[in-house]
Amino acid sequence: RSARVLKTVESLWSRHSSDDLLFIWLVLLNEYVTPVPEVASTTKGTDLPSLLCMIRHCGQKIVDCVTDTRCKAGLDCLEGCSFNDQVCQYRCIVSYETPKFEQFALCILQKHNCRGLDAKMPMMPDPAPMSSWRGQPLTHEAAESLFIGWKQQGPQMPAGDQITKPWSWLVAAGKNPAYDFFPCQHQLYSYGKGKGQMWYEPVFKALTLDGQEVWRRRRYRVRRATIPGTFYYSVLDNGVTSNEYWRIMDCAEDLEFCLFYYSGAAATAGLSYSGAVLATKDGTWPLQYTQRIHAALHRAGIEPWELSDVDNSACAGAPL
Repeated sequence: RSARVLKTVESLWSRHSSDDLLFIWLVLLNEYVTPVPEVASTTKGTDLPSLLCMIRHCGQKIVDCVTDTRCKAGLDCLEGCSFNDQVCQYRCIVSYETPKFEQFALCILQKHNCRGLDAKMPMMPDPAPMSSWRGQPLTHEAAESLFIGWKQQGPQMPAGDQITKPWSWLVAAGKNPAYDFFPCQHQLYSYGKGKGQMWYEPVFKALTLDGQEVWRRRRYRVRRATIPGTFYYSVLDNGVTSNEYWRIMDCAEDLEFCLFYYSGAAATAGLSYSGAVLATKDGTWPLQYTQRIHAALHRAGIEPWELSDVDNSACAGAPL
């Protein structure tokens, strides 16, 4: 078991991110001091009641997955992720996602919660969103238009500039190593049919564990929260529902950047997380706004060095 801990710590340390450094301490605390839910939940679901739940409710889905080469490879990959390592887990998911894998997870985790997990969304820190924009108090409508960004003409567009892009924003840097580091993260926002409803579709490139470059797409339902500049997100990602709470921390008046901070949980998968993304017009860091971006990061309890640049060097052909 000590060898497993050492291997996990070495893997986390090699990633050189603040989230992974924190997780090292959580792993060590869980192993040698006291149970830590964020780490200990990885061992839940192997007891007899959990296994009986899986067989009773999802027997055919299990057979379908383990007899499919790609789905079985995904399960084997996840089995190798120690101590609820979200970077390892999500890399397995984006590498091997298939309809059979989705149905497997949907049945065991989402529909029947056979592992008995209930992760909570982290709410500390809970930074306030920006309160004004272009000299006016931020409204729900203005905040929604900031999400639309460069994708559609509207009041958010800079004066005299009505040239749109195929995307709302292109992520230049991110904080969470599991979800924010993918190359070519295109953010696509659109208005929903009801008031205060939107759709968010991130399109990103994944480098799979078997050496391929593939495009992945998700589809989130977005609705207003109470305070302008805050939003609730929900997505079914490979069979598991994630719920998130987003804040618009700051946006430049000329739309050169927006900084978004989020916290979320995939409750039945036992995963809690938070992160931040710097979204810009073309995926490059707007140097003229560096001090302003740093100030917004500090309000979210994030040091600038905790962000990692996103590789946007080969984004041609994105299925937008």
